[in-house]
Amino acid sequence: MDNGEVYITGTCVIRNNRVYHNGTLLSEVPQETELPEFLRAVYDRVSGQYPKFHKMDNLSKLGWLAAEVLLREAPFKGHLPERTGLVLANRSASLDTDLRYYDTVKDIASPALFVYTLSNIVMGEISIRHGFKGENVFFTSDTFDTSLMAGYLEQLFNERAVSACLCGWVEVMGPQYEVVLHKVERTDKGMAVLSADSLAPATI
Repeated sequence: MDNGEVYITGTCVIRNNRVYHNGTLLSEVPQETELPEFLRAVYDRVSGQYPKFHKMDNLSKLGWLAAEVLLREAPFKGHLPERTGLVLANRSASLDTDLRYYDTVKDIASPALFVYTLSNIVMGEISIRHGFKGENVFFTSDTFDTSLMAGYLEQLFNERAVSACLCGWVEVMGPQYEVVLHKVERTDKGMAVLSADSLAPATI
């Protein structure tokens, strides 16, 4: 699909124990609920049919859930798997899981945790679920650098390396977390034209 401009066609924001889809509150649990219980509650609300979810680390669960929210009822249509990409970023890489894994090596190292001691594994989990086979990259920076991401995406689309992409910020460190994930594709209409401003985290 090479016609049309590049638009944001969907957005998912997950923070403060709330999930927003295209600016509308989709799910909420009490603020005192800890992250693992919140993630399970969201999983039950938006999916509930993917047993491998329970083996993932928190970073992968967050990104996977945001992708599920965006794609479960509105999957990318008319885009080849080889031209459907993923571009993500965060601050802590996989440090949250690294620390948990380090704790286990004092006793018996956990292979289940070791699998997730690379931040880009979240992209693998999303790609397996949705059949993406295109360009993928994971950036780390102190804040969500929307100018860098918009520029990188514009280059991918201009070079026809992708015709659709999930992109955004997926961060978790201990109890602190935030996800801002966008569905971006070349089409004839959408919520907003791709730009640094349109990728900026929503204030909801």
